[in-house]
Amino acid sequence: MKLKEEYLPQSWTDLQEILFHDSYNKKIDRIRSPYVYRGLSYFNYEMKTSLIRLGGNFKTLEFHLLRNFKKYSHRPEILSNTEWDWLALAQHHGLPTRLLDWTYSPYVALHFATAELDTYDNDGIIWALKYEVLTDYLPEKLSKELCRVGSNSFTSSMLNNVYKSLEELSEESSEFTVAFESPSLDTRIVNQFAIFTFMSHAESLLDDWLLDKPDLYFRIRIPAAMKWEIRDKLDQVNINERVLFPGFDGLSKWLKRHYTPKN
Repeated sequence: MKLKEEYLPQSWTDLQEILFHDSYNKKIDRIRSPYVYRGLSYFNYEMKTSLIRLGGNFKTLEFHLLRNFKKYSHRPEILSNTEWDWLALAQHHGLPTRLLDWTYSPYVALHFATAELDTYDNDGIIWALKYEVLTDYLPEKLSKELCRVGSNSFTSSMLNNVYKSLEELSEESSEFTVAFESPSLDTRIVNQFAIFTFMSHAESLLDDWLLDKPDLYFRIRIPAAMKWEIRDKLDQVNINERVLFPGFDGLSKWLKRHYTPKN
């Protein structure tokens, strides 16, 4: 099946085919998708980071935010204590950062595209990013680190082998995107099958960077008319807030949505 940059499914079956497109890896004769996924409630949402949405002189504020987060925190889960571990922890707890949340699971992305009932009059979107090919645009020293380990994404220790800080990485003149796998800080990150991306410059938008790179991504428009069906089927296969956000808050949010009348 030849994919267009934007795809509009006509049915649940149609949606399954597109979600798992190009997942077969000939080298190992297994299903291993080269994509990571990001689901959004509104089709026209830009992939603005929480740092950009902060507004003001966010480029300068970024380093003060992280510095103060580290200063006022005492967290035993920061095992290696690299700046990249701190960055992941800060994103995880809501600090504005340049990180974007992605998942290896297309169903988890579908959850985030259909989780908010008050958006059901609007089409949603799933971005599929071919993260394995991001290495083609990386500086040589980052590419070498990936090759050395034999990986398609970075861990905090791998990034720390090349750059000791986010500020140091930001001094690179070229614009590129890094796929960064967070430490398993808690069951939420594990259950969401989470991975981050971030741009080399705080002000860069991933949407803009991808414009002339159509082979790196495709988009799925989630029709408003399909959201209820998708939502109910995700609940049936246990993709919901109770699983993705373990704890009383996630449980309560799932129950509230689950028992909300359709009309």
